[in-house]
Amino acid sequence: MPHLILEHSSELSESHNITALMDAVFDLASAHPVFAAAPAAVKVRSIACTNVRSGLTPETFAHLTVKMLSGRSIEAKAGLAEDLLRLLHTHLTGVGSLSVEPVDMEREVYRKRAL
Repeated sequence: MPHLILEHSSELSESHNITALMDAVFDLASAHPVFAAAPAAVKVRSIACTNVRSGLTPETFAHLTVKMLSGRSIEAKAGLAEDLLRLLHTHLTGVGSLSVEPVDMEREVYRKRAL
């Protein structure tokens, strides 16, 4: 925990270095005060979306969902979202829409198994 999931227009895989972006997201999240207590728990992945429709021009997008255990303050989550949005903007120039959504996962019901 946490899970950072980047959904993006599939054409961004050809026009931008998504691997470098994922490395940068991992590094930022691992060092961020919100997750610094357990940097080894950070997980990052991307999903290329082939069928995208938007009213924006260009129609390209990247949306980063940050799933984290509940209990963090609104200010902490907002600061994390701002830092991640700045990072997306740096790596994804010319993309029509960039967004970050912190999502709480309830501690009482989340389950995990790891080797």
